Amino acid sequence: MTLTPAYRERLGVPLRWWVQGTMLVATFWLAVVVAMPALAAWLVTAAMVALLVFALWSYGSPQLVVSDGTFRAGRAHIDARFLGAAAALDPEQTRRAAGVDADARAYLVLRPYLKRAVKVEITDPADPAPYWLVGTRHPEDLARALTALTHAH
Repeated sequence: MTLTPAYRERLGVPLRWWVQGTMLVATFWLAVVVAMPALAAWLVTAAMVALLVFALWSYGSPQLVVSDGTFRAGRAHIDARFLGAAAALDPEQTRRAAGVDADARAYLVLRPYLKRAVKVEITDPADPAPYWLVGTRHPEDLARALTALTHAH
């Protein structure tokens, strides 16, 4: 049984990116359908649709998971005993933490369509990253789950 509240979020791209990508493919189809035989135009368009789906799905694939004594952000994971304070950041704090106030050693999982983030201090002396900065749609919920995780261990 898990002692910490579970938190899971996939950092999927917003709907408007899918709409804009579809419009791009449709525009490309209009350009090639007049220049190529119909079958070739449809095959090229199908390949572009597949590429678009792969690119947007891959870019939005990172997950944030708080579960079973660990925190996972994208490909990285860390045990709860090495987590310090977790703070939910507003858009301005996020912009500064990812920009002028950033530490080059920090581990970042950010996406341009996520304007808010959570900054999690790392207490492991062997870890070169002083903190993790992770973009999220629900910073208060993630910070609360991380705080509960650190207090449980």
